[in-house]
Amino acid sequence: MSEPKPPTPTPAGDTYKGWVFKWTNYIKGYQRRWFVLSNGLLSYYRTQAEMGHTCRGTINLATATIAVDDACNFVISNGGTQTYHLKASCEVERQRWITALELAKAKAARMQAESDDSGDDFSLSCPPAPHGQSAATQNSEVQSTLRTLGSKVEDLSTCNDLISKHGSALQRSLSELDSLRLTGEAGDKIRQVTERATLFRITSNAMINACWDFLSLAQAHSKRWQKALQAERDQRVRLEETLEQLAKQHNNLERAFRGASQAHAPSHNTGSAGPGKGEASDDDDDNEFFDAMEEAPEFITVPADPHFHKRSSSNVSGFNSEMGSDDQSLNEEPLAANQESPSQDLVPVKKRRSRIPDKPNYSLNLWSIMKNCIGKELSKIPMPVNFNEPISMLQRLSEDLEYHELLDKAAKSQSSLEQLCYVAAFSVSSYSTTVHRTGKPFNPLLGETYELDRGRDSGYRSLCEQVSHHPPAAAHHVISSRGWTLRQEITVASKFRGKYLSIMPLGTIHAIFEKGNNHYTWKKVTTTVHNIIVGKLWIDQSGEIDIVNHTTGDRCHLKFAPYSYFSRDVARKVTGVVADKDGKAHYVLSGTWDEKMEFSRVMQSSRGGGAENGAEGKQKTVYQTLKAREIWRKNPLPIAAVVPIGRKIVGHFKHSPLAYSRLQVVQIQLGMKPKRRQQDVATREGAESMYFFTELALTLNEAEDGVAPTDSRQRPDQRLMEAGRWDEANAEKQRLEEKQRSVRREREREAASQRTVSQSEEGTGAPHDSHKALWFERCEDPITGEPVHIYKGGYWEAKEQGSWEGCGDIF
Repeated sequence: MSEPKPPTPTPAGDTYKGWVFKWTNYIKGYQRRWFVLSNGLLSYYRTQAEMGHTCRGTINLATATIAVDDACNFVISNGGTQTYHLKASCEVERQRWITALELAKAKAARMQAESDDSGDDFSLSCPPAPHGQSAATQNSEVQSTLRTLGSKVEDLSTCNDLISKHGSALQRSLSELDSLRLTGEAGDKIRQVTERATLFRITSNAMINACWDFLSLAQAHSKRWQKALQAERDQRVRLEETLEQLAKQHNNLERAFRGASQAHAPSHNTGSAGPGKGEASDDDDDNEFFDAMEEAPEFITVPADPHFHKRSSSNVSGFNSEMGSDDQSLNEEPLAANQESPSQDLVPVKKRRSRIPDKPNYSLNLWSIMKNCIGKELSKIPMPVNFNEPISMLQRLSEDLEYHELLDKAAKSQSSLEQLCYVAAFSVSSYSTTVHRTGKPFNPLLGETYELDRGRDSGYRSLCEQVSHHPPAAAHHVISSRGWTLRQEITVASKFRGKYLSIMPLGTIHAIFEKGNNHYTWKKVTTTVHNIIVGKLWIDQSGEIDIVNHTTGDRCHLKFAPYSYFSRDVARKVTGVVADKDGKAHYVLSGTWDEKMEFSRVMQSSRGGGAENGAEGKQKTVYQTLKAREIWRKNPLPIAAVVPIGRKIVGHFKHSPLAYSRLQVVQIQLGMKPKRRQQDVATREGAESMYFFTELALTLNEAEDGVAPTDSRQRPDQRLMEAGRWDEANAEKQRLEEKQRSVRREREREAASQRTVSQSEEGTGAPHDSHKALWFERCEDPITGEPVHIYKGGYWEAKEQGSWEGCGDIF
């Protein structure tokens, strides 16, 4: 801290800049950095000279939180991968920065809300033009707009002259009539017309004066506006060039870091090195400790004696014992027996498809499209089908039922705590299908539906409907003959942040079981798509989930750890604790959201854990558990071809356990030792040609008879994309979106006219969309109090009768 006192930050218009001390790591501590606050973005550099070429980090204040630690310290975080711990030279300087940051955050939030107003009004049937051509096109459009405004102003001036000329002529004519001195009724009429003409002249003069004022003001400010517009255009060009330069620098640093770390990478990161290396810092000599720090676990588990017996309530060796409350037994047999019991699945009555047409190899630059969409809502960004996968969001939502057998087992559980373990495993299993799925599902059209009738195969029937378009919301209802019901309404809020894409599902999931009348609720975690600019796309899940049994008060807290290359822990880790209403732990859950989950029975718990890894005195809970048992494991992906590493062997077959065993036999015969990594690479190569779809996902878009005309299977652009005809799919997608916009405008006009006729008190507002869902009705959720759409019935009856009169023509 021997640095000289930093100068006072200087504001320059909307820009605020100055020296601030930033925490880097425990070795270097706080280091002085040059911070620049501009247009709602806080960026920092090592020196002022770096501003022209190297930015060390940027946070968007629109979604950031600003907290004050003490007299000089403050923290800025975006709630995700970026957190800045800053220190000002004095309390006055810190207050200046806090004030500037709060003002910039409020302004950025307003600008973001305005930019989210409409993104669907832009069509995109082909990739954007090159940079120079795009700038020239924009410039010509601006010049054309200015010429149009100029012609309109000239028209206004001409109308002004005409009104003055004809008004004067009318006044002279009336004066001449008045001079005739007519008597009687004719004279009264003449005087009445004269008075009205006088009023018209006064009003016209006022309008003419206002028009002249407007004309003078427009001419006075026209040049200034043109200069401001040109300056904004130039700034945008500079920003795009800077972003491209940063992208290249990031790519070079990533490759250099990856090459340097291959020889020193820990062995436990071998299987998942790909995604994590994309998170390397751009500032090699200034690695941010808080971004790379491994989060300390919330609890510690140690193995317990399997023959552990109940002890007295007295403390043993300083432990404050909390015994499990299941007095029937002190082993994991009840849950394990339920897990391993044979299911009573019915024999499938229909052979479903096991593959789809291979994905075409079309190249398209994602950054060329996304660079103009930073900060916008993802659902409002028009995208070509090149970035999609051939299923809709409704079908993606139905994929949550991939591991429905977990709910079947939960319905048979003897205790609510065991049942909660299965529900927790089910909530985690829904993310396993996303690990390689970087494609964007089709945005459903308003009123679009999707049914998944597996009543005779798996005992359940599922129905989804798109109930709202802005914001996009889908209602989902599943009922099973095996004693459970699942319902949810999910609204997806998503933001593109330049380097990564955050997808925040909003809404509550409900699972109701007939046995015991247990009602569970939980929410989804945040999904992040990394390496949007450069590198290979990869997906991470992070956040925390509370699964609550509203009948008994039992609760399960799950934590999805964000991925970090520098973490010593397993990647994509999920941990959780199942506790009763009194907070006593009974089961510990652990595993990964992309592979498997295990459970351990808690025999004893204590507050004996020490403070490690900077926990600052916070004690961890220590659980003594029995041996972990597997409760869920991900099914292998179907593949169309297997290409082992080191041999030109291609086996065209659909994946099965037998197929893998045959591949291993061939490898052994050729003197090759089968390795897990080779199998993983082969699986990826084979599954990628079918979009990494699971066995269930492959059947979701399979054509079926008797479905509603609004079903996603009937959607033409999605069907064309699945067939590999992407150019036709793009044209069809644009047609459907334009048709939907026309229907929405017509509904708004009808709603506005109805309010006008009825003279409603609400008629002062802007027209709103009066769409009502067909199979779901909006009401207040009795559990959460949220406004939701709940299935009102009638769909399956309409399907049996083949009566779809209420369905609209959306395709």
